[in-house]
Amino acid sequence: MAIRKLLVANRGEIAVRIIRAAKELGIATVQVHSLADADSLAVKLADEAVPIGPPAASKSYLRIEAILDAARLTGADAVHPGYGFLAENADFADAVEAAGMVWVGPKGDSIRVMGDKVAARIAAEAAGVPVVPGSDGRVDDPEQARRVALAIGFPVMIKAAAGGGGRGIRIAHDMDEFERLMPQASAEAKAAFGDGGLYMEKVIERARHIEVQVLGDGTRAVHCFERECSLQRRRQKVWEEAPSATLPQAMREKLCASAVALAEAVGYRGAGTLEYLYDDASGHFYFIEMNTRIQVEHPVTEMVTGIDLVREMIRIAGGEPLRYRQEEIRLTGHAIEVRICAEDPSKGFQPGPGTISALRVPGGAGVRFDTMLYQGYTVPPFYDSLLGKLIVWDEDRASAIARMARALDELAVEGLPTTRPLHIALARDPDVARADFHTRWLEPWLEQNAHRLEETPK
Repeated sequence: MAIRKLLVANRGEIAVRIIRAAKELGIATVQVHSLADADSLAVKLADEAVPIGPPAASKSYLRIEAILDAARLTGADAVHPGYGFLAENADFADAVEAAGMVWVGPKGDSIRVMGDKVAARIAAEAAGVPVVPGSDGRVDDPEQARRVALAIGFPVMIKAAAGGGGRGIRIAHDMDEFERLMPQASAEAKAAFGDGGLYMEKVIERARHIEVQVLGDGTRAVHCFERECSLQRRRQKVWEEAPSATLPQAMREKLCASAVALAEAVGYRGAGTLEYLYDDASGHFYFIEMNTRIQVEHPVTEMVTGIDLVREMIRIAGGEPLRYRQEEIRLTGHAIEVRICAEDPSKGFQPGPGTISALRVPGGAGVRFDTMLYQGYTVPPFYDSLLGKLIVWDEDRASAIARMARALDELAVEGLPTTRPLHIALARDPDVARADFHTRWLEPWLEQNAHRLEETPK
């Protein structure tokens, strides 16, 4: 069915992004919001806005019935969940469709399979996609867990079976550490996702984090090439780029083909991301999980392919088949994204919400700033600290890094601390210039370069 009015069940920069894409398709928009977000940019840009509860996410953005009531009240016929909150909640997807509305994303059954790391691992193995050596399923019994750990060999990663974002993960280097960390991981997973289930994987030393963007219509899928997201702090991505600077072309083709095979095997619909670990030393890649939603870092893929992924999600959800054949999707140039967060990197990334007293957005060729900010806006303290994403494109990686450094110099967000100094330092680091890093590179670097992370007056 053609979508006429889209409700955005999210907030912040991704809500703004979805509203813009919908408007370009001639679709009316409804923005739900907590009381803390009444003055948000998304509320100002949407055609209609409906309050759904107090500031706490548990009383607003995570209330399925409140969101459905807002959709019914406004006559919305579709819901886009964005990322985070209820975006990977299969019950929410089912409830939207049961209410006669369109869910802009994969079917609930696909979310259940690919959103659960254990089920996704089983599906990957069935599709012939290599996975990291680990447990065959959930490991809830302590004795079974010990046997699996010994069979895999230390170091072992203990991971939450549900959810993502680096929560519920612990690395054990020996059995004593394993015994101590496993209940911690389970408790954190239970608190974050309502599911304390765990599974285990072998730790790949000096791994790169490579992910493949896919689009599917439930029958056919295509890939939009890969992104490298190896620069991470506490398993949270900091700097993302497309394509990977070190992935050989033959490996790129093999890895991307595996992502398409898995997406088609589960009848995937919409935009999704399959995440892999790539071992430079051995040249092997391993599937680790799938994110059944749009990703924070999707703009770098848009910049190198020219495909508006959010618009394609909406089109597919409205019943259109995939508009692209694989051979039509070309990789051009290089793109980099950095996350600008309301945190002070010189003080251990201490959060710092506040009021935007001045804002200068960088411009020029190949520069994009996806944000929820405007001058005078007060950033609330109740949610994720992401303020916006600075994205650049250029003909090659070295030029893209130079453009990023220039754009960061132009960017000014006054009134609160931001992670801008971190990205300025990374853009000028020789290891980053050589793409000589891995998923555990950044944290030691932060300790050595703390003196470079203070904001300088502009």
